[in-house]
Amino acid sequence: MSATVGFIGLGNMGAPMAANLIEAGYTLTVFDLAEQASADAAARGARVAESAAAAAAEAEFVITMLPAGPQVESLYLGEGDLLAAADADTLLIDCSTIDAETARRVAGAAGERGIAMLDAPVSGGVNGAKAGGLTFMVGGEAAGVERATPLFEVMGKAHFHAGPGGAGQVAKMCNNMLLGILMTGTSEALNLAVANGLDPAVVSEIMKNASGGNWTLNVYNPYPGVMDNAPASNGYKPGFGVDLMLKDLGLAMDSSVANGVSTPLGSMARNLYSMHSQAGNGGADFSSIMNLLKGQGTT
Repeated sequence: MSATVGFIGLGNMGAPMAANLIEAGYTLTVFDLAEQASADAAARGARVAESAAAAAAEAEFVITMLPAGPQVESLYLGEGDLLAAADADTLLIDCSTIDAETARRVAGAAGERGIAMLDAPVSGGVNGAKAGGLTFMVGGEAAGVERATPLFEVMGKAHFHAGPGGAGQVAKMCNNMLLGILMTGTSEALNLAVANGLDPAVVSEIMKNASGGNWTLNVYNPYPGVMDNAPASNGYKPGFGVDLMLKDLGLAMDSSVANGVSTPLGSMARNLYSMHSQAGNGGADFSSIMNLLKGQGTT
């Protein structure tokens, strides 16, 4: 590969995504506020820019992976002024998980300047990012999705064109609301089984092969010791943090109010994660909701 990519945001997710692109032969110019993150990318072969705008200059693709909507809006439309730095033929790909309205607003501003933009949030967590096994949920024009497909195939196992600008964020919001509900329900079931004397590993296998089977049981078991590579067996080190899940559930609840849609289970999951975060567990993996149900902390 000889395509040039500006990559902005080298956190827990962005860093391995960038590393996979470098390994695949893409030429990366990176920027992150954390100097160590930039230094780590440089050690893998990336060029480090002095600013986000400099990372975007003359890049064929610009990928951003930021914490939340305000940072995305500030980067593209505010002090970062990324739109001014990008060329007209640059494809902007925001992989942050943010609200759909902000995604639409930023994409609209890009379109006014003749620049194509996709919102492409991901599912799969840090392990998925490291393994190149992410799922991309993409909003934007079909031509942009087709152009970005080689990058998605390096960083992920699948990508889906959900619809026009903002649709990727809506799909991610719905997915993560369901994930929060599933993790809470799975934790409840395992906790109840153990209280009745069952081995959590045995009952997990039973449920995986019965009507209660779900993703959390298959790859992210919340009970310690059942699955060696799950955060639950590593002191609930994230992974995907409680506060990140709480943010995503908040996006879903805001959308449910705005659209007049009833989401009682999503609301209940948000309340539980809010309690867990307020108890000092915001940095723990979201599967540590198990400990809230047990009446324990994460340590």
